[in-house]
Amino acid sequence: MNSKRNRIIVGIILAAFLAGIAFAGGIVFASGHNWLNPVLAALNTPQATDTAKSLLPGVGPNTIADIVSNTGPSVVKIVTTQTTQVDNPFLSDPFFRQFFGQNYDQPQTQVQEALGSGFLISADGYLLTNEHVIEGAQKIQVTIMGKSKPVSARVVGSDRDLDLAVLKVDTGGTLPYLQLGNSDQTRVGNWVIAIGNPYGLDHTVTVGVISAKGRPIKVEDRSYRNLLQTDASINPGNSGGPLLDLSGAVIGINTAVSAQAQGIGFAIPSNTVKDVLNQLMNNGKVSRAWLGVEIQDVTSDIATAYGYNDTNGVVVRAVVGGGPASSAGLQEGDIITAWNGAAVSNTDDLLQKIQDAGVGAKIELTIWRDRQQTKATVTLAERAS
Repeated sequence: MNSKRNRIIVGIILAAFLAGIAFAGGIVFASGHNWLNPVLAALNTPQATDTAKSLLPGVGPNTIADIVSNTGPSVVKIVTTQTTQVDNPFLSDPFFRQFFGQNYDQPQTQVQEALGSGFLISADGYLLTNEHVIEGAQKIQVTIMGKSKPVSARVVGSDRDLDLAVLKVDTGGTLPYLQLGNSDQTRVGNWVIAIGNPYGLDHTVTVGVISAKGRPIKVEDRSYRNLLQTDASINPGNSGGPLLDLSGAVIGINTAVSAQAQGIGFAIPSNTVKDVLNQLMNNGKVSRAWLGVEIQDVTSDIATAYGYNDTNGVVVRAVVGGGPASSAGLQEGDIITAWNGAAVSNTDDLLQKIQDAGVGAKIELTIWRDRQQTKATVTLAERAS
């Protein structure tokens, strides 16, 4: 009797279990047919498709390949040649001259080649690159995709401070070119594509994201104030090549890489280029305003020494004779506190105000001198190259 009762109980439990499975399965199928299908149908409407495209423009399995295919022909390889004279280290040795003759007194010439990248910005052959790519070059050769041999290029304009140069090639035909995008709208985390010629490997493509914006760095004797940082691989030979967004627009010019780290590269923002491009193409240089002072930030010790109850402003360490500040009567030890009524916070702020004002601007400066406030009017001049 007990055995029969146990079999009945097990049978009831098994039946309930199977019924539960069937019931749960019915919910899944019902959800699939009665709830999921209308949602999928809604997502497949033209309106939903357009919305998805606006949120993720051009994103797909072939996005990078399509961008590279469309933009690659506008990226060029730049090879520069520079001939220098090298003194023989043994020239000062009379025994060397006795055995090898006086001809060795003549300096020996050495030909040096350097490699970089660039990209076309007009159909008639204007292109952008870094100034350090062509610095000191006596001959510039540009290799363009589809051309059987390199073509000579001339320098139209350059600026060492911004590390930018505009070159011109004449091929007798129409060339593909790239558009400059808006680097201000680029966000940290956005995907980017770098194309260039690292180590002479033509049209190498690397992909990464924008890691940071507004980076100040120093490379040898050059100081950069506002660079894009990316983890897209940038190597020697990439300098001057484009950093592209997912629309194929140039948002930066690849410029430098950290040799002590992996995945840290830098590019000049495209909006920096836009600000000076007309000057480079029309005048061959960038005209910069000049105040004619050496300055430093105000520290708490300096503020105390000058009886100044703030640390905003800049201290004039020296005044250049004959410069705009000298003509306006500024003196060593003055603290510049305001520019046309707007507060001056530090040296970077003042330098930016000078740059924004431009050559010929007449500025009213508020100055702290001899423990009291005074004013001076200065007319900015052009800074000599």
